[in-house]
Amino acid sequence: MKYNIRGENVEVTSAIKEYVERKIGKLERYFDTPPTSDVNVNISVYNEEQQIEVTIPMTNLLLRAEEHHVDLYAAIDLVVDKLERQIRKHKTKVNRKFRQQGAPKHVFAELEKEAALLREEEEFLDDDEIEIVRTKRFDLKPMDSEEAVLQMDMLGHAFFVFENAITGNTSVVYRRRDGRYGLIEPS
Repeated sequence: MKYNIRGENVEVTSAIKEYVERKIGKLERYFDTPPTSDVNVNISVYNEEQQIEVTIPMTNLLLRAEEHHVDLYAAIDLVVDKLERQIRKHKTKVNRKFRQQGAPKHVFAELEKEAALLREEEEFLDDDEIEIVRTKRFDLKPMDSEEAVLQMDMLGHAFFVFENAITGNTSVVYRRRDGRYGLIEPS
């Protein structure tokens, strides 16, 4: 894995960089082959509170975790724990699903062959117009609605946009107020 470690209101020293790489590097044990993903790490300090965000984009899977703590090293440990839980949860669900369908056991290893590229760009418009402050672009991966719900839950989002593997259409799954899930499909 290649690391892109950025600091905001904090200098990223070699000790911090080594600690982050060593801790996140331990996640490689969950993969048959080491992921070729770029690991994006943002470390920031606001009002004496340390914040760390880690994003690992992979094919068909986006691992992302965020943690706040007074101690930076504790925040790093906590964010790695979150990522580890996400990987284990996803691996269990994917392997269970593919076992039920009769596919090989090590399907999860295939999911991270290539890194999915996420590009963020900010737009600032005139004050008299609607202001779009953030634009996200990403590749839609073909998947069924169950996999989309899994991705949405792992990201902690209220909705998830995906390409329906059956119909080929762009669809959206979302979490309803009652805790169940909804699916939006074009007619």
